[in-house]
Formats: sequence, C-alpha cells, structure tokens
Amino acid sequence: MGKGAQNEVAGMDSSKHEDPVVAENQETENMAAWLTGINTLKIQPFKLPSVLGNHEVRVQMKAVGICGSDVHYLKTMRCADFIVREPMVIGHECAGIIAEVGSGVTHLKVGDRVALEPGISCARCNFCKEGHYNLCSEMKFFATPPVHGSLAHQVIHPADLCFKLPENVSLEEGAMCEPLSVGVHACRRAGVGPDTHVLVMGAGPIGLVTMLSARSFGAPRVIITDVDEYRLSVAKNLGADDTFLVSTDIKDADKEVSALQELMGAFVDVTLDCVGVGKTMTTALKVTKAGGRVCLVGMGHHEMNVPLTPAAAREVDIFGVFRYRNTYPLCLDLLRTGRIDVRPLITHRFGFSQKEVEEAFETSARGGNAIKVMFNL
Repeated sequence: MGKGAQNEVAGMDSSKHEDPVVAENQETENMAAWLTGINTLKIQPFKLPSVLGNHEVRVQMKAVGICGSDVHYLKTMRCADFIVREPMVIGHECAGIIAEVGSGVTHLKVGDRVALEPGISCARCNFCKEGHYNLCSEMKFFATPPVHGSLAHQVIHPADLCFKLPENVSLEEGAMCEPLSVGVHACRRAGVGPDTHVLVMGAGPIGLVTMLSARSFGAPRVIITDVDEYRLSVAKNLGADDTFLVSTDIKDADKEVSALQELMGAFVDVTLDCVGVGKTMTTALKVTKAGGRVCLVGMGHHEMNVPLTPAAAREVDIFGVFRYRNTYPLCLDLLRTGRIDVRPLITHRFGFSQKEVEEAFETSARGGNAIKVMFNL
C-alpha cells in the first residue's frame, strides 16, 4: 500500500473486496496508537478484557479516519473542555470485522463487517429516555478523555452500536458514517428539505458531508463558502450548486452577505455554520431570511461576539448541534443507495506502523489537499 499517496482514482478502496477474516489470535498482543503527550503518538500494547459481556462484540479494526478533534488533542492535549490528563488511545471514526460475539448477541456473527457508533450513553438519564442520548452527561465516547479510542487492532464495543454494512458499502465508507452523521443530524435539526435553500459555511470535511447531506435531504439549491479555493473546487465537484470565496476579515461580512443573497437567487432559508467563529456566525445570522434557521455545527471559538438582537428581531431561529443521534441506519442507507458518495473525500491512506501513524497525523494537520486521512489496518 502506498504510504499516504493521494488517490488517483476517487473512492479507490482495497477493503471493499476484502474477504472477512477472523481477528488475529486473541493471545497476540493488541496494539494501539496512544497519545502520550503534545505531538507524541506511540504504538503500544492496549489490553482488552479477555471475556466479553453478554451484549458485547470484539471487533478487528480495518478502517479508521482522522478527525479534527484527534488533531486538536495531538496538538494541545485538549479539545474544548475535554482535557487529556493521561495517555489515551486516539481515534473514533471506524469500521471493522466482528471477531467474537457475546452470548446474548443475535443480530451479528463472526465475519460481519460493521460501522461502530463511538458513543456509549448511560440509557438511564432523562436525556437518554427521551431519545436525546447524544446529550447524556455520562456519555463514553471513543477518544474523548478519559475514554480510549479505536485506532487499534481490536476493540470491544456494545453490539447494539455496531451496524452491519450493506454488501456494496466498503469498510472505509463505514468509517465515514461517523462524520457523515454530523451532517445528517445538522440537517435534521435545521429542518432541511425540498423547500429549503441552504448555505453551508466552511468546506472542510464536516462542511462537505453537511453539504452532501443537505443535497440528499432534497434541498433545491446548496451554496458553500470557504477561505480556500481548493476546498471550494472539491465542493463543486461533489455537487454544490455554487461556491463562494470569503475572507477572514469581519469587516467584509456585510458585503459578503449581499453577494451571497444575490448568488442564492432566493431567500436563504437555512444556514449551516460548519466553522463556528465570530465571522461565520455573524454572516450566518445576517444572510439568513427573517423566520429562517441557523444551525451552529462547527465549534471553532468557545465564545463569540455576534449580532443576536437583530437576528431575534427577525425571528431567526438558532440551533446547536452536538454529535448526533440515531443516524447510522440512515447514513448506511444513503451510502447503499448512492444518494451520498463519501469516497472522493478520502484523499490519503496510511497503514498502521509508527512511522505511518506519525505521517498520517502530520498530513491531516497540514490540511491543504488532505480532506479525509484514513488508516487501513
């Protein structure tokens, strides 16, 4: 396998035609990529329980993507209010092959290919009981300290959070269900549909999957903005109706609002801010029509100064997004039917050696032409 080579054929995935195999002998030491300090990752042993719970499965990891939060942890040992205080296994965008099932598991068997939803909620609090399990304060989420992640040869996970992949959906696409879930959840929250003209702020990985989600939800016109021309070109190739190059200067917001409204050719019904800084949120609040909806997807700044009062006077509704809930079945169906194709987003692939893990994270952190960096284990 080429180390980090950019795809010459969009969506090329060697795992798609791979015959399922049982995981390595469980007596073989399980290895994982541990975050041990700032800019320090080490492949070290990762001990798992030898006996599964009745409703657990052991999964041989095959595809793991790098998320922006993983890079934040590597660079600063924190992401928002989550702080890494002791060594932690990194990674949470993942798919693999079932290697062992607990005695109570009936819907999965050894050899099944699955996408893993990385968050385990308590199932007892009011949020969980009301169906808003993504807001559970006891959530145990892969690679969110102090919970270990999934960039490892094997992990153990609840069977009900492992979703069997359709035959025509690859392991890499299965791993992409995690970021895609954010876009799907955002579009659900914002009420995107066939009668909503959508503006997406930011053409990074989350902005791109949000744009793809809006299109799959039937939005008749989707425009996306970014400060990077290359990422805008990627968005255009993925199906954006139009793209718009913005600046980082807040002084440009008003003229960009006018230009975006003209480019849309209609009212902006929904704006999905996938950046989450003062400039983008200010633009979102101003560009969206009276009575429209703004969804804050990105969390770039902890605090922002934005024109809330004028937005309130125009009855612009503001929705927050935190992870997702009940999205994996829909994501897999969107991939199965071809309504969404995430394969072109996977621009770089690496194996699982010390050198390649370091190179992969360096590639992801540099950005540039790297959209989604994927490990093939």
